Amino acid sequence: MNDSDPDRRQSQSVGRALSVLDLFSAEQPVWSAEQICIALSCTQPTGYRYIRELVSAGLLYRVSGGFALGARIILLDYVMRQADPLLHVASAIMCKLAQQTGCDAVLTAVYGDQILDVHRESGGSPLALAYGRGRPRPLFIGAAPKVIVAAQPAAWVRALYDAHADEAAAAGMGADWSEYRAKLRAIRKQGFYISRGELEPALCAIAAPIPPSTHQDSAAAVAVVTSTERFGLLNTDLLATMVRQAARTITEELLAR
Repeated sequence: MNDSDPDRRQSQSVGRALSVLDLFSAEQPVWSAEQICIALSCTQPTGYRYIRELVSAGLLYRVSGGFALGARIILLDYVMRQADPLLHVASAIMCKLAQQTGCDAVLTAVYGDQILDVHRESGGSPLALAYGRGRPRPLFIGAAPKVIVAAQPAAWVRALYDAHADEAAAAGMGADWSEYRAKLRAIRKQGFYISRGELEPALCAIAAPIPPSTHQDSAAAVAVVTSTERFGLLNTDLLATMVRQAARTITEELLAR
C-alpha cells in the first residue's frame, strides 16, 4: 500500500479533518476558517472542505467570529459516560464517601499522557473547583495526578518524565530522574497523597490510586477535596483511610465485573 492507494488517501483525509478538533481549547474556543487553514498548513479549499464535513457531522457549528465545537460532542460525552465501567462502579461509592466526609469526591483518570477529572460527587458544601470533567490536569501537581503517576509501570513513568522533565522539576518533583523516581516511590509506598493548596491555594485533597482492572483500562484515582480551612479541622489519618478503602472497593468491584 502507498500514498496513491484510495483507501489510504481517504484515511489520511479523515485524520486531517478530525485534527481540526484538536485546535479547540478553553483558551481559544472559536476559530475562523482562515485560522484553521493556517494552523493545519493546508490550502483554503482543503480547509473549507474539512470544516464542511465536521459541520455536517455536528462536530462543529458556525458562531460569530468562526466555528465552535458542536452539540455532537455533548452527545458523544453522554455515550462515553454510559459505557464507562469505571464511572458506573465508582459513582455510588463516591457518593457515599462524599456523604460520610462532607468533602467533594472526585474521580480522575489517565488517558494517554493526559490526566482528566471524569466525575464528581458534591459533599455538604459544594466547592467551586477550577478543574472539572474534560479539562486536563497538570501532570505533577495535586493529589490525584501524583498517585496516578506513582502507580504506573516504570517504562510509562520514564517516558512521561523524559517528555516533561522541566514541568516535573517546576512542580517540585525532582531536579533529575533519580530524585523524581524516589519521590514517586515514596508516594507509591504510602498508598495515598495529601495535597495542601498545591493546585488551588484554598483547597486541600487526599487521593488514593485505582489500578486498571485490565490492560485496556485507564489507571485512576479517587480523592476527597475540601477547603483548606476545613481540612485543618479534620482527622487526616481517618480521611486517608476512608479514601484508600473507597479506592480498594472500586478496584474490587471492577475486577468482579
